[in-house]
Amino acid sequence: MIDLDPEVLEVLACPNCHSSFAVDPERSELVCTGTGCGLAFPVEGRIPILLVDEARPARSSGSSPA
Repeated sequence: MIDLDPEVLEVLACPNCHSSFAVDPERSELVCTGTGCGLAFPVEGRIPILLVDEARPARSSGSSPA
């Protein structure tokens, strides 16, 4: 679970593209809402780790072989 103050979440921006974040409480991540970015940043404790090197791609390509 992510327990961030809504005011803090409102001012945070993706360090890669400067878009806002959506919260993924199941994975404890902040997910960039930018259409060309989509990185997911971990939240450890109540601290978002907003380092691009620590982020992972949040979106899957959807083209996995069957």
